Amino acid sequence: MNSIQTGKELLTAVKEIIIQAKSLAFKNNNSILLQMYWQIGKLIVEDEQQGKAKAAYGKEVLKNLSRQLTLEFGKGFDESNLRNIRQFYIAFPIRDALRHELSWTHYRILSRLESEGLREKYLQHAVESNWDTRTLQRNIKTQYIGRILDSSIAGKIPKAQQLLKDPYIFEFLGLPYNTAVSESRIETSLINHLQQFLMELGKGFAFVARQQHIVTDTSDFYIDLVFYNYYLKCFVLIDLKTDKLTHAAIGQMDMYVRMYNDLKRSEGDNPTIGIILCTEKDETIVKYSVLAENEQLFASKYRLYLPKEEELIQLIEADRIHFELNNNR
Repeated sequence: MNSIQTGKELLTAVKEIIIQAKSLAFKNNNSILLQMYWQIGKLIVEDEQQGKAKAAYGKEVLKNLSRQLTLEFGKGFDESNLRNIRQFYIAFPIRDALRHELSWTHYRILSRLESEGLREKYLQHAVESNWDTRTLQRNIKTQYIGRILDSSIAGKIPKAQQLLKDPYIFEFLGLPYNTAVSESRIETSLINHLQQFLMELGKGFAFVARQQHIVTDTSDFYIDLVFYNYYLKCFVLIDLKTDKLTHAAIGQMDMYVRMYNDLKRSEGDNPTIGIILCTEKDETIVKYSVLAENEQLFASKYRLYLPKEEELIQLIEADRIHFELNNNR
């Protein structure tokens, strides 16, 4: 082995040690920081609960405490951060339940959620999917949990409804939403923003192909997008439409799923899932089509923009009602 090869191997080995050491140092420092903030928050809340009025407490005690801590320790203890620390303890009162994979910024964002149930679900998704803080903020803003068809915390083997959404939000594409955009352009843009697209799809999705060519004895077919989900252990086919859901689109996806199961599915794979992404759904078509009885077929709306909060809530509520009505299929 020559000196150049030896030098490269040595460099690679040393770099790996440094990376691992830095990662361990970050985890240790992050754990210490979370423990410190949790204990400070506990003391603040316990002091507050000694019969003092919350308004007076917030105005005076935190202000004085901040001034003294800043003089002693410098930055990091301003009044705003002390309020964040106090809220952190209130939102997460069990110290042993803290997840040290998440940073202080993660916890600061999660602490703002009023619902304990939502905090727990977003925390679990953030840990399992390795969300950075920007992704966590974006997913809370787009009501990621609310858009999952079945938002109960999934078990070891989740059902498709615990991973799929309605509606999907593709605001990260930066495409115009008030003018016509072709399917090809949306599809291309989704591939160009594949990392964000995978984050929006949810847990366990891996990209397989675009416009995958399927050949039968008599015909050729092209499936828009193909993914594999390693939680569901199955292929997921996506057919993109720029208009409302139709019987023809449902029939086409049903055929694609059957062909894929016959021609592409391996012995260890679960049955293939098909998702039709459309701009609108006619619930009558959903109710009286094969969608109502085929557990492997789904139709979801999508938006190329982030709807206003009121519109998003209405979309989620409408889909939740229809999902619950059809959940006994």
